[in-house]
Amino acid sequence: MERALIVCDSEKGTSFYKSFLMENGIRDILVADNAPAGKRCIVEYDIDICIINGPIGGETGENLAIDIAEKNICQVILFVKAERIEEITERVEDYGVITVSKPINRQLFWQALKLAKVAQRRISMAHKESAKLEQKLEDMKVISRAKLLLIINRDIDEQAAHKYIEKQAMDLRLTRVQVAKEIIKKYEGD
Repeated sequence: MERALIVCDSEKGTSFYKSFLMENGIRDILVADNAPAGKRCIVEYDIDICIINGPIGGETGENLAIDIAEKNICQVILFVKAERIEEITERVEDYGVITVSKPINRQLFWQALKLAKVAQRRISMAHKESAKLEQKLEDMKVISRAKLLLIINRDIDEQAAHKYIEKQAMDLRLTRVQVAKEIIKKYEGD
């Protein structure tokens, strides 16, 4: 975990969270003292974990937690008053928000942080894999488009178009996608 955001409107709370995160190996820490500033940080920076100290700005912090969890890939830990923990947990758990009751138990905070780190690693891996698959799909679309143009313009079948792209890639020491893009340029005039 590389970067954390603390959303807390109390200097004492911010100092505690910052100290705790640093003790647990997180050095790159941003701080916001209200929900709008927290949202701006999330937009401007890649955040791995967001700690929200509820209540914030007169609200429990659950709306901010849900908003961040829905729109970003960072893990969110929401601290709430003990008397509201069950009610708020029920509303935010479907969004992947981890809730911890206040007053803060350091051991429980440590466990929540470890859980968030593990979950964040898995999310990052899944996100990278998804990006790879999306790129592969885009590459396949480009190659398919080039094959279609070869079929239409050279009056060949799909197998011959495939072989042509493969041979050009080998001969020119380019990727199939690069060859396909050149074919598209040639026949579509882009």
